[in-house]
Amino acid sequence: MSEMTFDRMVQQMSPAIYASLKQAVSLRKWPDGRVLSAEQVELCLEAIIKYEAENKVPAEERVGYLERSSCSSDSEDSIKWVN
Repeated sequence: MSEMTFDRMVQQMSPAIYASLKQAVSLRKWPDGRVLSAEQVELCLEAIIKYEAENKVPAEERVGYLERSSCSSDSEDSIKWVN
């Protein structure tokens, strides 16, 4: 898909299509049950991320958002490596 066509598609994407793509990527299948190929997942994710950036979706609602409550290594929630 050419970059201009892809950009135009994302600009014309409705919130309903955006939500449907997010669900398809999350479940790894289309609403009709067909499994997404690796290429389809990649293209859907690219469209979702571009849509979120262009439509100023709040960070906490974006795909891949991880809440970071603390950067302190002394926190009880920090990862502890065990040998």
